[in-house]
Amino acid sequence: MEQRAAGERTIRWGIAGPGRMAQNFVKDFVHVDGAEAYAVGSRNLERAQAFATKYGLPQAFGSYQELCASPEIDVVYISTPHPQHKAIALEAIRNGKAVLVEKAFATTLAGAQEVVDAAREAKVFAMEAMWTRFQPVVQALHQVVDEGRLGTILGVQGDLYAQRDFNPDDRLFAKELGGGALLDLGVYVLHFAQDFLGNPSSMTVDGTLYPNGVDAQAGMVLRYETGALATLAVSLQAAGPGRIVVMGDQGWAEVKPRFHHPDRVVLHRKGATPRTLALAPLGTGYSHEIEEVTRCIQQGRTESDILPLDDTLSVMAQLEQALNAVGVKHTDQPLG
Repeated sequence: MEQRAAGERTIRWGIAGPGRMAQNFVKDFVHVDGAEAYAVGSRNLERAQAFATKYGLPQAFGSYQELCASPEIDVVYISTPHPQHKAIALEAIRNGKAVLVEKAFATTLAGAQEVVDAAREAKVFAMEAMWTRFQPVVQALHQVVDEGRLGTILGVQGDLYAQRDFNPDDRLFAKELGGGALLDLGVYVLHFAQDFLGNPSSMTVDGTLYPNGVDAQAGMVLRYETGALATLAVSLQAAGPGRIVVMGDQGWAEVKPRFHHPDRVVLHRKGATPRTLALAPLGTGYSHEIEEVTRCIQQGRTESDILPLDDTLSVMAQLEQALNAVGVKHTDQPLG
């Protein structure tokens, strides 16, 4: 089945996995013209039906295969645990659907590459749901950097600490569900560095593990051909501010906590009074990535200029290198 012809039309979305992420995501459709949350799929039909009733979706399916095969939808948003991302994305692409895949895009670089290759071969749109990159204040910071107002960018320094009590049965800590600090939190700091510094030339990593072998904390130092450095840290054990600083030779910009969904950036430039850029996201903040995907599909595009697939693959390679360094190996699961 081929993707529908491009045009200024309403793009119908299917949601794979009616969990917490999807419940936050679906609320922002009201802010996006031309996008409709139309269907939801789950391995549990009753759960899908309850989600559809609560949020006013016309259709509910008791399997991901049925969701992906539905002729009524154009794009599938995949918000299941990380190890299921690859299989559902491939099923959607086989059915000619565009995909928006939650971060981390997959649990392995090979899995991510398989999805990207399939989307490119089928000529359907695919993107990682890294909502941070689309926040208005982050886009404003890009303009500041692109105009050279901070000079040459030489560093990114940031942390994302989210203290949680260890529970091996919880998704955040369960190995079989892709648990651990790196896939849940490391993906944010690495994407931010990727966004402003590009591909690293080398990476040094250290970290600690929980008793079940899942990563609890990690520190990363990335070096770039430009001479820039990124120093990044993530943890599920400790509490922390969750801020990022972009540093140039003419000043720096502090993205105020929590940086992964920010509304303020403070600019510090040589010889100038600090200036605050304040731009609140629309709705919860997922609206901006929904808008980007909808626009791209309407225009017949297969990738986003703001978040190209090559950036996703680079970040997946960095995540896999970091996981290997601390002794954690994940696998992508087949479609269940």
